[in-house]
Formats: sequence, C-alpha cells, structure tokens
Amino acid sequence: MFDAAARHLSFTKAADELAVTPAAVGQQIRALEDVLGTVLFKRMTRNLELTPEATRALPALRAGFLQFEESVRILQDAQGSKVLTIASPRDFTAKWLGLRLAAYGAANPDMRFAVEAADDGVDFTQANLDLAVTYGPTPDVEGLHGKPLDDGAMVTVALPNVDPARRIEHPGSGWAADDGARTVLAVGDAGLALDAAAAGLGVARVPALIASSAPAGLVVTPAGTGSATYWLIAPTPQWRQAKVRAIVEALTRAA
Repeated sequence: MFDAAARHLSFTKAADELAVTPAAVGQQIRALEDVLGTVLFKRMTRNLELTPEATRALPALRAGFLQFEESVRILQDAQGSKVLTIASPRDFTAKWLGLRLAAYGAANPDMRFAVEAADDGVDFTQANLDLAVTYGPTPDVEGLHGKPLDDGAMVTVALPNVDPARRIEHPGSGWAADDGARTVLAVGDAGLALDAAAAGLGVARVPALIASSAPAGLVVTPAGTGSATYWLIAPTPQWRQAKVRAIVEALTRAA
C-alpha cells in the first residue's frame, strides 16, 4: 500500500489499484507510520507529498520487491521443470513403468525422465525425487501422501502344459500351501519370476501389473489378491506440482 500510494500520490488511486477502499489504504498507512515511528506522507488538500524519509526509503523498498518477484519466478521455474525424477523397483520399471513413461514422453516431447532404483525403500530426505513407486501395504509415513496404482490383484503365469506343481518363488509371491507343489526356482523379484515362467521353468505368481507385459504364449490366470499394492508416493507438498499431478494422472489412467 505504501508503494502504490507513493506512486500515485493518492490514497484513492492506490485503493483503485489494490481493489480496496481509500479508507483501508489510509488506515494501513497510518498503522505503518505508527510501527515505524516515521511520517511517510504529508497530507495536502488535494494530494499527498512524500516526506524526505519516505523518498529515501522507496528505492530500497522497490529493489526488495523486485528481488522478491525474482525469487518467486525462480521457484515457479523449478516447479515447471521438464525433468521428472522417479524412484521405482527395478522389475516394475522394466515390466510396467518404462513402457508408460515412453508413451507419456511421446505425447510430451519436452519431458525428460530420471529413474532410480528403489528396491530397498525410498528416502525423500536423501534423494531429489519428484515421485516414487513402492510395493507394499498402505504407506504410513508422516508427511508422505500415496495413491494406489492397483488393487493388489495377483495372477499365475506359465507356458501351456507346464506342470502346475513346479513353482517359481520370489519375495511376495504368496503361494498358498500345497503338499503336491515344489519350488523349482527362487528369484529376487516378480520380474525375474515372469521371465523364468516365459522360459518354461515353472509357474510364477506375480502382481497383475507386472504380468501386463507377459510375452505372447504365456497363460495368465487370476490368482486372488495379495497383501501388497503398488503405490505412487511423494511428500504432500510435491503433489501440488503440475508435472507431478500430470504424470500421476497418466499413470493411474494407464493402470
């Protein structure tokens, strides 16, 4: 209000610029003068005049406003960055996420991606991440917000005529007990289990999202719901970023 009144030398014109009443401008200027212990304007009959103190202070004030505007511009430029940094489990990136990022990148050619491995968890305090994919129960971490990509659906995958008792194990496979079944192979993740099933080594039980990239010829059969779900997670403030909102919308739609 001080800046506007100083430029116009009128409380009325300052009020018009700021969409308030002239009385509101006058009250705020008087309050500012009381706080500073300095008179800023000489109230004339038809207009205002700046006091010498106000005249000397204005250049520094306006320089401060310009610096403030520049800092806001820098922050907005950062929010509008065309680089998305995402952490994701390796098998999920290979079997599902990578294909969707390629499609999103084709529709948004200015966007670039940096994908980091997230097999041992995600720490947003140690990594400059925009978004992460996790696999597990509902995220329960203070300050993080999550959105599920699926409902935890599981499927079995195998080549035709493979003995269903030949099981491929991996962390999270969640096979039900079966006296007639035997583990013929144990691997580190669902993506490797899918590859092993495609090679004819046995039957794998994997998340349905992972199996969406199953090679032609594999028999895919619903196998209930697991205890884990794929989640998109990020610190709550980051969900306000336009680029995060856009990729989350695209990925949830693709799922």
